Amino acid sequence: MKSQTTQQARAVHDVSCGKVLRERALGRAGSPDPVPAALTAKIAAEVEDHCGHRRLKCRRLARGWTVAQAVAAAHQLVEDEHLAKVGMSERSWKDWEAGVLPNPDYQDLLCRLFCTGPVELGFAHDYSPAPEADEADPLWSGDRPDGTLPEGDAARTDAECTEVEATKRRDAVKLAGLAMAAPATAAQILQQAATEAMEFTQQAESTSLGSGTLDHLDLAVTEFNHAYSLKPPKAVFDAVMDYRRKVNSLLKAKHTHQQERELLAFAGWLSELLAWLAHDLGDARTGLAFATDAFVHGQQAGHGQLCAWAMDASASINLYEQRPAKARNAALRGLTEAPADHPLTVRLHAQAARAAAADGDTEGFTTAFHSAEDAHRLLPPRSPRRFGMDVMPLADYALTSYPATSFIWLGQAEQARRHAEHALATYEAAPEASRSPSREAIARIDLAIAHAQLGDPDDAVALGHQALGSARVVDSVRHRAGDLTSFLTRRYPRQSAVEGLREHLAALDAAAHPALPAAPSGA
Repeated sequence: MKSQTTQQARAVHDVSCGKVLRERALGRAGSPDPVPAALTAKIAAEVEDHCGHRRLKCRRLARGWTVAQAVAAAHQLVEDEHLAKVGMSERSWKDWEAGVLPNPDYQDLLCRLFCTGPVELGFAHDYSPAPEADEADPLWSGDRPDGTLPEGDAARTDAECTEVEATKRRDAVKLAGLAMAAPATAAQILQQAATEAMEFTQQAESTSLGSGTLDHLDLAVTEFNHAYSLKPPKAVFDAVMDYRRKVNSLLKAKHTHQQERELLAFAGWLSELLAWLAHDLGDARTGLAFATDAFVHGQQAGHGQLCAWAMDASASINLYEQRPAKARNAALRGLTEAPADHPLTVRLHAQAARAAAADGDTEGFTTAFHSAEDAHRLLPPRSPRRFGMDVMPLADYALTSYPATSFIWLGQAEQARRHAEHALATYEAAPEASRSPSREAIARIDLAIAHAQLGDPDDAVALGHQALGSARVVDSVRHRAGDLTSFLTRRYPRQSAVEGLREHLAALDAAAHPALPAAPSGA
């Protein structure tokens, strides 16, 4: 088997060429199922020799796997053999196939997956003497001692690998000028060029990131997003902020261009989460600053969807700060970045509708909300995921809870009650892992305000207490509860039950924002 260095010095074929080789090998072997390991190894060797891929990629192509299928197979192996959980992703697999060396744990897992050793996957070198010529066993050689394809097969395969010929033509043009130079001069030029090429490659691959750093960040961001609705926002904020600082340090260190884009995206995702956490902690200024930071890093990374999520956060924070025009602009800005067939587009249209309602613009609300409904109908059957979580519920919630709040602001109590009841039922029916206590609490408050507007203060107070008894009473919940108690106090000033709800809210506010200790006398 040729060395990896020699292998990568020539042009590389398209993956379709490897697929053709595999199909022919299986056909000649009688299409065995399962494919024997020895046959897979022979296919991989021929793909490497003929197509020029690195050995890990050759093994994957010999199995007939896409990158996604290979990653899924690795995770299944971990589960089946009760191995330590890993954060392997398609991105890390592509990095390994491009020449990045996995850490020892991942090397061991990949060797298990392909039932082979590190040398055969290109992770180590074999310094044993080369076998004699008569020991070779080329997979496609037939009667040909050089191991090439039969003439008919070779012609068809080369037709499918036109990239090789195009590369040869480009190389011929580059070398044409050397023919005019004296032999000694041409040799010197080529020798210097080879030295420079090595320097170019070393510079492009130079990085201070460990092989598992990006995988670790991927896993950390995933865990933080899962913790968002389950743990106290202050604890999550501190942990996420620590990682945001670490990513900032990594961006200042040495890394490749590809790694820089990924680090920029991780920085943006962490800032997007920090925006929501700061909002939950009642600090709108910090929340908006992090939403802007997430948007900017998303732009730098070329990640439009991240930019759109950042503007979703900005729209919500501005709404709670009673800045409907800014909220509307943020939602519209997000829509320029969001994919048309993504649930986020539904949510951003609903954000724009909610902002219009907060501004008293009934027509603007109706237009934007109809756009949200239209976008929802056009969503594909399979819902996308964000850090392992289904994002479709965010679109569904936006179509129920946002109009409930909007109709309250527009003074349409019956419409508000209907949408709030639907929103609450939707939240309560969600799987336990997807439940959001704070969103449920806000839906109860919307329903409470609708009941109060319809002349039923007792139900309004009861729903208010239920909302304030939530497991996650963040600032947005207390803010909306303040709207409820203010309305009840104005409409029903003599109701003692209303005073009890106000005291409940005041106690929660005091716990969330403890008073500073009194200054010593004479200070």
